Amino acid sequence: MAHLNSTAQLLRVDHAGERGAICIYRGQIAVARLLHKPLVDPLEEMLSHELRHFSTFDAILKHRDIRSCHALALWALGGWVIGITTALMGERAVWVCTAAIENTVNEHLEHQVDFLGQADLEVFAAVQSIRRDEEAHENHALEHGGHGGGLYAILRWTIRGATSLAIWLSTKL
Repeated sequence: MAHLNSTAQLLRVDHAGERGAICIYRGQIAVARLLHKPLVDPLEEMLSHELRHFSTFDAILKHRDIRSCHALALWALGGWVIGITTALMGERAVWVCTAAIENTVNEHLEHQVDFLGQADLEVFAAVQSIRRDEEAHENHALEHGGHGGGLYAILRWTIRGATSLAIWLSTKL
């Protein structure tokens, strides 16, 4: 897991991650409208949460005059690619993707809580509030086939790796 040594660095990573999540859901929704209509409503609900999370981190960054991550555009592009690709692979791939990303994010947020509880109560409260949504997204995905068994294990492993790499890169950029 990436080592975070400042609240500003943590905020940049979380802000970028929310941008990526927004683009993943938008990509999945675009394909689901054509191929997987039953997925549209739950994905739109999850997207609404990610939009709120992004706004929360964006407001804190702006209020504190902290720059965003230099890789923000990369997160957006990667999100669209992952979202469209997994939706084209089918409904189960969407839920494997969601479970894999949210599991990685939830582990990352757990490390942040330990740091923030002592370092920054405002950001601690923001992270705690989004954790509930992220955990609910992971649980929903798992309940709908997102466990990633069989060949889906490769997809899960790949997405977890890509998410971890993006988090690490964001701590450097």
